[in-house]
Amino acid sequence: MTHEAGIPLGIRFKLLSDTPQDSAAQVVNDVVVGDYRDLETLRAFARGCDVITFDHEHVPTEHLRALEADGIPVRPGPDALVHAQDKGVMRAKLDAIGVPCPRHRIVEDPADVAAFAREGLPEGAEGDGFPVVLKTVRGGYDGKGVWVVDSVEEAAEPFRAGVPVLAEEKVDFVRELAANVVRSPHGQAVAYPVVESRQVNGVCDTVIAPAPDLDRGLALQAEEMALNIAKELGVVGHLAVELFQTRDGRILVNELAMRPHNSGHWSMDGAITSQFANHVRAVLDLPLGDPRPRAPWTVMVNVLGGDFPDMYSAYLHCMARDPQLKIHMYGKDVKPGRKVGHVNTYGDDLDDVLERARHAAGYLRGTITE
Repeated sequence: MTHEAGIPLGIRFKLLSDTPQDSAAQVVNDVVVGDYRDLETLRAFARGCDVITFDHEHVPTEHLRALEADGIPVRPGPDALVHAQDKGVMRAKLDAIGVPCPRHRIVEDPADVAAFAREGLPEGAEGDGFPVVLKTVRGGYDGKGVWVVDSVEEAAEPFRAGVPVLAEEKVDFVRELAANVVRSPHGQAVAYPVVESRQVNGVCDTVIAPAPDLDRGLALQAEEMALNIAKELGVVGHLAVELFQTRDGRILVNELAMRPHNSGHWSMDGAITSQFANHVRAVLDLPLGDPRPRAPWTVMVNVLGGDFPDMYSAYLHCMARDPQLKIHMYGKDVKPGRKVGHVNTYGDDLDDVLERARHAAGYLRGTITE
């Protein structure tokens, strides 16, 4: 999708891919198959590139520093990207710049988790302070590497991975939001409308742009917070700030992602300039495009794999039923629960837009048959 955004500008892409079957490898002309964790592979790939950017955060930080030392522009750079790679580093930096987060700290073992849980109890309160959220500091996404534990016995599992573990309070939230911003090397930045993100089993299911019934002051606070994080961390490109809206009217930062993000996929059809187009502009230091929405409401629903591997046979029904529907498939093998695409709908009536998006995604998956 980033490649697609660069085509009208005549931008040529070179891709380092794990396998020839990866989504981008099916459409980019110049593909190198190799391991992004191997420094010499990265160095060989980077030769001749004007700039390096990413579709995930897992390239080792020290390798990116080596590329920069070789004179290759890396955007976002390792000093910024480490805050999306390492949750412990991210929390420490957000604390330092005054960004509100859930109560948290690095824990050493299950007994330390129990101590952290008790620390959250009001003075004189009874109980053990559980449940607590535990996260491996690196490598987790889409619910992986995250545990909600109700006892010290359940807290043992995260430590078996052999990496540091971050403990966080389980936030009493009304809903999850996301603030998406894009920043260029010389500091120009734009903010998309704050969206509501609805999760199912730890995986993003639905995104509504803009977030319904969100107080304008809280929306502005979220946008300003995301812009400030991008500035303070030196982000170049797209930054997604995932947020909790609490029952007592606050917003807290949950996660950061420094790449085009699922919570911004609605912008492909619902914004004047998509997150992908603005990410490309930012990493090339071109003027950024207008992030404003084209319609009062845009809804994205993810298409997850089900028991029907041939989703294309559903196109006839979906396209005939809703000529305004936008279908985006990723060229992935269909596996139950795997994200294989998404649909976007837009319009003036939110209930109608939601129903159209859910129907299309369900029909493509096979859970709706009429």
